[in-house]
Amino acid sequence: MFFDELSLLALYGLVVAFTILLQTTGVVGQLGMGYLLSARDEPRTLTGITARLERALSNSIVAMALFAPAVLILAAGDKFTPSTLQAAQVFVVARLIYIPAYAFAITGLRTLAWLVGFAATITLYFLGL
Repeated sequence: MFFDELSLLALYGLVVAFTILLQTTGVVGQLGMGYLLSARDEPRTLTGITARLERALSNSIVAMALFAPAVLILAAGDKFTPSTLQAAQVFVVARLIYIPAYAFAITGLRTLAWLVGFAATITLYFLGL
């Protein structure tokens, strides 16, 4: 299956959406639907995989906030190249590794995946100049 840079952006959006579903399922399991539907004025602490998914989700949203403009800048400037495609692919693969690595507390792999994904994003910005 072939993905171009914009398709990879859409794919990563789906990955983030799926992560939201996983994390929300964990919240319901730990805190109950009543708390989720409430105003949540009383803070509650998540634990275990649900807490790690919450942190992975937060980081994934930040990653999306950096990745999306880079891809859109390249698209607007008609600057897609094999190098931009490779950097976008590396980003998505790194993020696909990052989320479960964070969820299952595989610290070294999580950090490496984050670094690779971040470097790929910065590469896209440089290629867009």
